[in-house]
Amino acid sequence: MKLVPLFPLEIIVFPYESLNLHIFEPRYKELIADCKENEVEFGIPYFRKDHPLKYGTLVRLKEISKVYPDGKMDIKTVGVKPFEVKRYRVNYPDKLYPGGYVEELYWESEGTPELRKRILELLTELYEFMKIDKLPAPLSREFITYEIAHKVGYNKSQEYEFLQIISEIDRQKHMIEHLERIIPVIKEMEDMRKKVQLNGHFKYLQPPEI
Repeated sequence: MKLVPLFPLEIIVFPYESLNLHIFEPRYKELIADCKENEVEFGIPYFRKDHPLKYGTLVRLKEISKVYPDGKMDIKTVGVKPFEVKRYRVNYPDKLYPGGYVEELYWESEGTPELRKRILELLTELYEFMKIDKLPAPLSREFITYEIAHKVGYNKSQEYEFLQIISEIDRQKHMIEHLERIIPVIKEMEDMRKKVQLNGHFKYLQPPEI
């Protein structure tokens, strides 16, 4: 375990994810200044009032893009590794911002080409059906599932569960099962939408020969 600065947010951050943030609270302006000066990572645990503050991702500060006259700032970060909060502290020692003792989750990045290919097939099918022209950039190479986890239609609870899966092969299988489950549902909803739009219109139907 190690003590790290924490920045709880109601978002799921994944390893490899680029995240831009606007910092305006005094305590988090102090956090960013300290992380820059000491070249340390900080944690973004998923926080919601009805949800335990348990898992999150360590992120590295890439740059402070802009500092405003009142001290607010725009920053760029990148996700590094998932963690579990073992003990939360309302204040990091002698600081305004919170901290916590966290345990880094060891995670594997090696999947299989076959499962990766199946994810690409399913996402291509989904995006074509939804008339989304551009596939996520990582799909053009040997991607890791964390890189596209925000692009496959997971809700927050599913993203939170996905963050905790250690094996890349298990994450690939999880993603495939999810896509195979939601694609037929989305197509059925689209058919229903079209039927609803037809209500009230004159229908030109060819009666069958009986």
